Amino acid sequence: MNTKLVILGGGESGVGAALLAQQKGYAVFLCDEGALKPIYRAELELAGIPFRDGGVDEQRVLAADEVVKSPGIPEKNELVKKIRAKGIPVISEIELAYRHKGNSRIIAITGSNGKSTTTSLIYHICRSAGLDCALVGNIGYSFARQVAEDPKELYVAEISSFQLDDIVRFRPDVALLLNITEDHLDRYDYRFENYARSKFRILMNQTEHDYFIYNADDETIVAGVNHISNSVKRIPMSMKRKEEPGAYIQDEQLNVNLPGAEQQQMSVYDFTLKGKHNQFNTMAACVAGAIMDIRKSKIREAVQTFESLEHRLEPVATVRGVEFINDSKATNVNSTWYALESMTKPTVLILGGIDKGNDYTLIGELVTEKVKAIVCMGTNNSPIRAAFEGKVQLVETASAEEAVRAAYSLAVPGDAVLLSPACASFDLFKNYEDRGRQFKEAVKNL
Repeated sequence: MNTKLVILGGGESGVGAALLAQQKGYAVFLCDEGALKPIYRAELELAGIPFRDGGVDEQRVLAADEVVKSPGIPEKNELVKKIRAKGIPVISEIELAYRHKGNSRIIAITGSNGKSTTTSLIYHICRSAGLDCALVGNIGYSFARQVAEDPKELYVAEISSFQLDDIVRFRPDVALLLNITEDHLDRYDYRFENYARSKFRILMNQTEHDYFIYNADDETIVAGVNHISNSVKRIPMSMKRKEEPGAYIQDEQLNVNLPGAEQQQMSVYDFTLKGKHNQFNTMAACVAGAIMDIRKSKIREAVQTFESLEHRLEPVATVRGVEFINDSKATNVNSTWYALESMTKPTVLILGGIDKGNDYTLIGELVTEKVKAIVCMGTNNSPIRAAFEGKVQLVETASAEEAVRAAYSLAVPGDAVLLSPACASFDLFKNYEDRGRQFKEAVKNL
């Protein structure tokens, strides 16, 4: 009898999981408490996969042999509690994809900040070197959809802590842990150690044949590495000291020294991506490329031709001498810190949205040093006012158009306007992409 698999959540990961599960012979049922997007509804109907949206069929869910839970659904969800109480196994979509990937390899990237940029650059390096690869996970297609529709020899996967929470056997050949800073604490009972523990799950199944690339400058990561019990090959990276074997940046030079691999050295001025944080992201990508036995000339070429991502320190336009930069993907304070750290011009900063318990003191020094005014863009700007009132000029707005006009009026030629909100976007926008696109549209309309 076919395994009864219920998928909770009908977004990209849920629908991808449903398509793969049906292909592999599971008896699939998908449900979502909200309304499915028309494109996903059409896909399920075309594939003949039964589903329910706008509610759940609790009886059918609780009769499942196994449940695939969307990363967006928290453990405190009442239905999830009932599933757990019945002892029904719960897995993530990446676990299902891993189960059916065959002999393909996986490079998996996680961290609080820089995941999308680093994942995209690794993919660009691998593709430029002629590897048969796909970009999956939190970026691009879901891992399960890719395995179902167009399997590859290598998957470069951006992985969130939410996805790692429900893995069982998922095991990347190469795992990268970029950093761990406070984020999503509402999901982890406001305990930072719970969040950090989730990040470290990326290497829990790795063996002596696998690689774990990590940030040796991050105290939380170093403390966790000291408690690793498996025999994975550890590759440290540092911006502060030599790491041999490993990788480091010193005197504006990137050095990669791995056992049995071609030694790499490259000037940071060859990197397309600018800013100290992007030097680190580029270093991580180069290490991953070296582990995949890609020639250093190919890695250098890819690093020099990579284009930055939409919504991540994306140059939009220069209007009468004022530069506009879209960093809408900055949904936490640490991301905004990295953005401000890279700014070289007097900056008008657009902040705001749904505050996840932000500690704005983290960017206090950079605001004092680089920011001439803050434009608040959200339905509740009181936390920003509490942090910066009296320290810098503040203006209240409630739309992207208002925020862009206000920022432009505060800037003079030679200044920059930076959208780097440090908050989630759901108060005024569908998501951070919608926020970034509305920002860009408003700039074009100046």
